[in-house]
Amino acid sequence: MFSVSNLYVEFPGRILFNKISLLINSRDRIGLTGRNGAGKSTLLKILAGIEKSYTGNLAFPKDKTFGYLVQERSFKGTDTVLNESLKAFSELNEWKNRAATLGNEIATRDDFESQSYIELADRLHTVNERVLFLETIYNEASVEKVLKGLGFSRSDFDRPLSEFSGGWQMRVELAKLLLSKPDLLLLDEPTNHLDIDSIQWLEKYLIDYPGAVVLVSHDRILLDKVTNRTIEIELGRVYDYPASYSRYLTMREERLQQALAEKKNQEKVIQANEKLIERFRYKNTKAKMVQSRIKMLDKMERVEIEESDKSSINFRFRPAPDSGKIVTEAAGASKTYGSHLVFGPTDFIIAKNERIAFIGKNGEGKTTLVKMIQNEIDFDGNIKLGHNVKSGYFAQNQIENLDKELTVFETLEEIADSEMRPKLRGLLGNFLFSGEDIDKKVSVLSGGEKTRLALARMLLLPVNFLILDEPTNHLDMAAKDVLKQALLHFNGTLIIVSHDRHFLSGLTSRIFEFRNKRILQHHFSIEELLEFNNKRLEEDQRKKKTEKPEKSLSNNKQQYIENKERTKLLRKLEKSIAQCEDEISKTENTIAALEEKLSRPDNLEEHDSFDEISKNHSLENEKLKKLMLTWEELQLELENNK
Repeated sequence: MFSVSNLYVEFPGRILFNKISLLINSRDRIGLTGRNGAGKSTLLKILAGIEKSYTGNLAFPKDKTFGYLVQERSFKGTDTVLNESLKAFSELNEWKNRAATLGNEIATRDDFESQSYIELADRLHTVNERVLFLETIYNEASVEKVLKGLGFSRSDFDRPLSEFSGGWQMRVELAKLLLSKPDLLLLDEPTNHLDIDSIQWLEKYLIDYPGAVVLVSHDRILLDKVTNRTIEIELGRVYDYPASYSRYLTMREERLQQALAEKKNQEKVIQANEKLIERFRYKNTKAKMVQSRIKMLDKMERVEIEESDKSSINFRFRPAPDSGKIVTEAAGASKTYGSHLVFGPTDFIIAKNERIAFIGKNGEGKTTLVKMIQNEIDFDGNIKLGHNVKSGYFAQNQIENLDKELTVFETLEEIADSEMRPKLRGLLGNFLFSGEDIDKKVSVLSGGEKTRLALARMLLLPVNFLILDEPTNHLDMAAKDVLKQALLHFNGTLIIVSHDRHFLSGLTSRIFEFRNKRILQHHFSIEELLEFNNKRLEEDQRKKKTEKPEKSLSNNKQQYIENKERTKLLRKLEKSIAQCEDEISKTENTIAALEEKLSRPDNLEEHDSFDEISKNHSLENEKLKKLMLTWEELQLELENNK
């Protein structure tokens, strides 16, 4: 159990945490929620021991470990993806180093009968046993499973990490954290650089994770599937709900409504008693009653409604100018970078008022096609815009393109026309920039503030073809909901690139799926496509596990044959496991006998040599290691076939 009590953090001008307390149990799945700037990332940093500017108490068991995934970090070095991932096994490496140190020390000793030599040999035995155990947990097979789950192919494993983008490097960092298996896993926006397939894999991994998980995420579906507790941070306080995110929203509203009703009823009681007190205050015959009512009101615990942050962005896109029936059309469009094919020739027509989602793994060409439509890069084939099409493009790196030396107001003022110029302050207010905020330099804004500013900038020009590439990055859930509502009311054509399943739900009517260097066009909703792909994957896995029977058999007969074969296999596996366990026992006894000889070299027979016994000891340890791995594989196969 991890505990935090009376945590107090104050920043200039405001209190971030006002003596908050919470407990984290060993199997908790906690989602931290709150507005941008509420303190979610700060709380994770405090739990990870990175942030020290606080008062209060943190109590963590000494034998427990924690791991922390930051939102962003810079990478240096030339290690391959695989070698970098193997660094996660620091515990195993530490024990191996201890074994090597003890082995070197024992080889230089000649005081074979001393108590210290015997203790040293015992320590070496204990350390070697720990190494053997950890090697059954930490191995390249588990690395491959995690890396593939996060989107890497086997051919990527031997590529230098420096060849990958920052997003893919963050995936390696996430893989290392998952592989190290800390008792407390602290994740700050782990899906920021993941595609939908990888997010779905991560969901399943976190559900089965053996330790506690504390998660900050703006992915509502991820939170609903993984978490069983939601801790809300608001205005310096925390509110703990034993529920996932969607259920928390309902419980929160119910709690507030109940508190409001209790407050109203209490106010009626207070008013009635105050009137009674005032009426009979100066009557001697009622003095006892009046004093009783006064004492009752003094002792009454008043129901208080917590102050809450109700600020939210509020906007609509300007009415779209009329365009032709065809907004954009492609014929044989494809893209290569040198010898690398991004995607092959594709044809499509996007009609007026269509709403299309681009989805697929990172690197499959979603942003590339967007840039081709915008005519920002060279490509093969042809893409043309229709009559009177006026596009507005929100790039994935849109906030990086903002001029950092301009103020918030100047950022809009430099492109505003005469119609919009008088409305700039009101527009900025709708995006939560008011008062002195509009005079802040862009360079001091947070990621969420920059995203809001970039969206506000888009509203200045009337467009009928919106192309948004990951617009929800850095937006909190409330802001994402407002953006989604604004897009639902937009009366033009929309292309949106996003990995946020909840955001895409109900927003688009057609999907371009980027897969295996092709662009597949579906008239599916995002839920229907994901269900279709999951069923296809399950079917592929089922086909790999089962062989097609030579003849068609009745269901009962086929079931009988399958049960008979399964029983036969289970008996064979159980027999193999028993034999393996017997071999393990014999090998352990042999190792113990050899270690006894090594600890008392003066009692060696003439035909025995210390070097020969040491060599046999190493060989038997290697044999034991292989036997343990074989036993583990047999046990796993047995469990999978039961």
